Amino acid sequence: MSKEGVIARQFMLGVVQTADGMPIYHEVFDGNTAEAPTLQPTLKKVLARFPHIRRLVAVADRGLLSLVNIEALSALQVTADRPLEFILAVPGRRYSEFVDVLEPVSTQASHATAQKLTEAKWQGHRLVVAHDPLRAAEQTKDRLARIHALQQRADQLAGKLEAQDEGKVHRGRKLSDSGAKARFFHEVSEAHLARLIKVDLQSDLLTYQIDETAMARAQRMDGKLMLVTNVRDMSAAEVVQRYKALADIERSFRVLKSEIKIAPVFHRLPQRIKAHASICFIALILYLVMRQRLRLAGTDMSPETALADLRGIQRHTVTIDSGAPIHGVSTLQPRQAQALAALKINKPTLDPQLTLLK
Repeated sequence: MSKEGVIARQFMLGVVQTADGMPIYHEVFDGNTAEAPTLQPTLKKVLARFPHIRRLVAVADRGLLSLVNIEALSALQVTADRPLEFILAVPGRRYSEFVDVLEPVSTQASHATAQKLTEAKWQGHRLVVAHDPLRAAEQTKDRLARIHALQQRADQLAGKLEAQDEGKVHRGRKLSDSGAKARFFHEVSEAHLARLIKVDLQSDLLTYQIDETAMARAQRMDGKLMLVTNVRDMSAAEVVQRYKALADIERSFRVLKSEIKIAPVFHRLPQRIKAHASICFIALILYLVMRQRLRLAGTDMSPETALADLRGIQRHTVTIDSGAPIHGVSTLQPRQAQALAALKINKPTLDPQLTLLK
């Protein structure tokens, strides 16, 4: 609750962007709305609002892959003779569903020393697999380190139980077998390793085993990005590149949250929330246009630093005694002039008869 006693209402902002990262449409949803059900109606609205669009490729992250979503997307038509196309990332937790499809791919990738792209078929669609051996080595090393730390933790708990049985006194509460087992199971779950480290919850003692089959399967999946798509005229490399362009969209959301500060919002009425979101959407467009122009000009400025420099430009009005007011604009500094030139904004000027303040 805010200081004024107005309850903050949660909302979710959906933003549609072009392939080069420029926002063209936004919509406000209730905060408890799931992401997947919003995709299809939003795409329909975009197609209706922009009838000149002849091709639409929906690129989505790992939260939207399901047979239901794929069927719904496949049913959408951009034009009478062109269906909606999509590129969807496979969530890591679902990689186990692709073991049979990926077996030959994983065998080839395990011997790769550079990034490798391969393709397979899944549910009638293209499955593009990008393998990064360096990333795979990092993921494998990290997993083994976490497993080793948990093994040491299990040894520590077991050692404390054995010491208690021998009559040794330790600081803190006395540990029970069931308590040690529950604590270790919780720590394994917190480390997201419950599929690999199987804690025997039925045993009276702290007992666990490592599923070697699951370990080998997880290692085969390391370093892989899997994309399901119905796009036919893009190479595997182009599909991956188009998906990685999502980074620009994610960067836009970071801008909304940090620089523009879209939240928290202390509005109760839906129309006020939508108005707030619209203002933030306009600000996002201005921010991205600024960033684009600054990049093209080859400057080292970000929109934030450019705005900070430009805030120093002031218009003054000075009155001495009872004389006529004197108007002027502060002298431009080199970085201010550079920012204005890069942003293609005219320098602030006054009428010839007015004095320029120094």
